[in-house]
Amino acid sequence: MVFRLKSLVRFIHSRISVTTRKVSTTCGEQGKVIPPISARFTVEQALSQWAERFQVAEVPEPQLSSQYIISHVLGHKTLNHLERRGLTQVLSHAHVERIWRLCNKRLTRMPVQYVIEEWDFRDITLKMKPPVFIPRPETEELVSLVLADLEVLAASRDMDTVRFLEVGCGSGAISLSLLHSLKQIRGVALDQSAQAVALTRENAQSLGLLDRLKVSQVDVFKDADWLVETCSPVEVLVSNPPYLFTEDLDSLEPEVRRFEDRAALDGGKQGHCVIDQILALAPRLLTEKGRVYLEVDPRHPDIIQTRLKERVLGLEYVKTHYDFTNSPPCQELPFGDYTHRPGSAPG
Repeated sequence: MVFRLKSLVRFIHSRISVTTRKVSTTCGEQGKVIPPISARFTVEQALSQWAERFQVAEVPEPQLSSQYIISHVLGHKTLNHLERRGLTQVLSHAHVERIWRLCNKRLTRMPVQYVIEEWDFRDITLKMKPPVFIPRPETEELVSLVLADLEVLAASRDMDTVRFLEVGCGSGAISLSLLHSLKQIRGVALDQSAQAVALTRENAQSLGLLDRLKVSQVDVFKDADWLVETCSPVEVLVSNPPYLFTEDLDSLEPEVRRFEDRAALDGGKQGHCVIDQILALAPRLLTEKGRVYLEVDPRHPDIIQTRLKERVLGLEYVKTHYDFTNSPPCQELPFGDYTHRPGSAPG
């Protein structure tokens, strides 16, 4: 077995991430008047009014928040689609009411993904529901790495026999992207959260992928033996596990701290509690040449290297990949032959 680890810096805040404060007729300390809901608005006016309101309320990314919400209400993905229809069109009363209702949610610091109840990940659109973890852009890079190796594997064998396992599926973003891109492979997606499992199933059904994905509510600590007996063997084990240090959680943005599932974020004192369990189970889950892909905190690669030196896991650390933020600097790190080779007994 070969162990691959991907070190990607997760955005601690939502990509479009909302003061619990009801919209009033004035724009806070600036005293700018927001017209009543009964007023006539063009799309452009609504965009401007709500971007200003969000800015006064110190909501992050006020313009993007306004654009995403209003575009969504009008049945579009982005402002670019809106511009083709014309920003000068007058909004219907029903549209105005819905925009006001959703923008009020954003004022509570609810992430836009939860406000509009959907989000794009790679080339699929996923249903979003709180408190299920919102997939971040850097996780798309993790999927790209897994796909690249699966495509190589596909060239040498029948893809119908290739299986992967995702631990901590959340909304299903990783598993469903893999299944969507490679039409023959099959997968298993696990999460300890019943809400996450239900949402992954819903998204799989919507995308027509449920026939190739088994989704189960599983705790990797309590249900370890069941997991091994039921899910192995697989060629790839992939996970974006909880990896934040417990002490860092209280400093997260309100969008994350108040709305997303803490269990999907908290990796324990040093952030690698779940990671350690995944690595311990990996030799029992993988085929002989299987691989593990993990998204981790930038502080974790050195810790994991030490773990692999100390324990006989049958895993070989291959490399660390850095994400598009270049923090830490973008580079690939080679690793020495210090670990036990494939076939070694698990610890």
